[in-house]
Amino acid sequence: MQLSRLAALVSACVASVGAQSTFSPARPPAIPLAVRSPYLSVWLDGGSDGGDGGYLAGEWPTFWQNQVFGWAGIVRVDGAPYTWMGSLPNTMSVNQTAFEYTATKMSSLDGGHHDVQVYADISAEWVSGDRNAVAQWDYGTADGVSYHRVYRQTQLAFSEVNQQSEWGYWYWATDAVNSMTYQSGADTTVRGQFSQHGKLSNSGDTNYRAISNSWPVFGFASDLGSVGSSSASTLFSIGLTQDEAVQFEGTSTYAPVPSLWKSYFSTDEDALTFFHRDYQRANYLSSGFDSKVSGDSIALAGDNYNVLTSLAARQVFGGTQLCGTEDKMYLFLKEISSDGNVNTVDVIFPAYPFFLYTNPAYLKLVLEPLFENQESGKYPNSYSMHDMGSSYPNATAHADGSDEKMPLEECGNMLIMALAYALKAQDLDYLTAHYDLLNQWTAYLINDALYPANQISTDDFAGSLANQTNLALKGMIGIQAMSVIARETGHTADATNYSSIAKDYIGKWQDLAINKDASPPHTTLSYGDSNSHGLLYNLYADAQLGLGLVPQQVYEMQSTFYPTVANKYGVPLDTRHTLTKSDWESFAAAIASTETRDLIFQNIATWINETPTNLALTDLYDTVSGNYPNPTFIARPVIGGAYAPLLLNS
Repeated sequence: MQLSRLAALVSACVASVGAQSTFSPARPPAIPLAVRSPYLSVWLDGGSDGGDGGYLAGEWPTFWQNQVFGWAGIVRVDGAPYTWMGSLPNTMSVNQTAFEYTATKMSSLDGGHHDVQVYADISAEWVSGDRNAVAQWDYGTADGVSYHRVYRQTQLAFSEVNQQSEWGYWYWATDAVNSMTYQSGADTTVRGQFSQHGKLSNSGDTNYRAISNSWPVFGFASDLGSVGSSSASTLFSIGLTQDEAVQFEGTSTYAPVPSLWKSYFSTDEDALTFFHRDYQRANYLSSGFDSKVSGDSIALAGDNYNVLTSLAARQVFGGTQLCGTEDKMYLFLKEISSDGNVNTVDVIFPAYPFFLYTNPAYLKLVLEPLFENQESGKYPNSYSMHDMGSSYPNATAHADGSDEKMPLEECGNMLIMALAYALKAQDLDYLTAHYDLLNQWTAYLINDALYPANQISTDDFAGSLANQTNLALKGMIGIQAMSVIARETGHTADATNYSSIAKDYIGKWQDLAINKDASPPHTTLSYGDSNSHGLLYNLYADAQLGLGLVPQQVYEMQSTFYPTVANKYGVPLDTRHTLTKSDWESFAAAIASTETRDLIFQNIATWINETPTNLALTDLYDTVSGNYPNPTFIARPVIGGAYAPLLLNS
């Protein structure tokens, strides 16, 4: 409960702390500034396709989809204003050779004392993706915390415009101390007031208007006094509160589901003030988590691997929201930037190593809506549903069975993930509770896994194909996973039957799927296509679950083969293109030899440092140019696949 509770608080608000524009272990395509949910997802462009190399000063922060989120910072030193965040006219940018700074900490490097005031604001652009929508705002204090509250005047519950939330309340807060002043109004007025006077007017603009009409902003200024070599600082917090976060079709008719933090705090202000005052503890815990990830990653596979895992964690959490109550929790996940679906099974699947590495309960909570809906008899097909709803945050399911059809893919994914959670959490009751539905999906796999019909896999952008080698393997591993599920739940006859079928299939698969005449031999993209190959990433689940279904020689064969087809930035997904996916590369690397694993992560780290892409980390990129393909994937939680090696060794 403690971890879930902390996550719920963080989903409501995120403390704003910046960083020097130096990067370790790599310069990411975009820097996560405030990233915690599908709607609190603010980045700074870093790549050469846009941005200014990751400097806070000189570039506007953006939402993950790249529309500007006005977030400005000015520091006034001995009466002279300097921009430290955002792209502001008529001010110089902070000279980074003169001051060490974060978003809120200042110290002198020249040995002298300087009179310093610091300013930060957000604009109304945060409250709606429609810049013609009317924003409203107010100012208040609670328990020693001052805040601007900003929101769309006409709330549109469970709606998005340009991927932004159209309901809820944004809070921008700081300490309510005597040295703090505040003001709301037109951007030029409020920022000009601070630049000229070093303080704000403690006044509010009551002309509620369209976001783009004289661009209303909401500022705080703090007088740090005379600052010498000892640092002085102030703290700002930013967050979005939504009493009801998702619509969900569960055991009953669809209904709103509250944000989980509502179970712990009676008002927005209670949550805000707790969060703001909890900064030291939250910073300690998050720094400890960062250190663990970095330490584990470097110990396992070196600095290049740490490049990927360090970037991935925040992006995975940034695609999720904790909802429900203390008695009934859910984790809802948005398929950011590709389809916008809710709890997409084949988006959860690549992220499952991250969930199990951090806290197995996350995997249980994100699968719960899928089980609850289908076990209520609300999905007509015999195979697993693809997602919980076509458009986040509406988890209204597919009573007509018309969701995107990936039957073999999703049945295999659900069986693998159910067993993976139960084994990691030592929760065999979970398997008993869902046995009937898992058994139903296994029957589908038995009919389709050996010779898969013409269908799409999770890599749907590549198109449909019959007899996909990698997809068939997932189905067979799913059947063997069900054998273990049956054994662990006392269904001995089922266990024996499913294991016999899986072993029979895998023997035939080796004859159908491997080009034994190639030098070196390797699996093909589809049966009989000797001129093809692909990443056999579905092999990972056999190792992670300890099934022992696939002979070791297949692991060794693929590991030997991958370096022979690697390009500068990675191993292509298959022979249809030069694209790859870093999540699937990580799955393949986790079960490869040390040499092949290190090559894969070296290529990914090189790509991260050199790619011209300038948006939140993509999982799909070109292994030759390093650029985005079409479609362009941004900020997707699938990047949690980077944790596949860590999970295998945890």
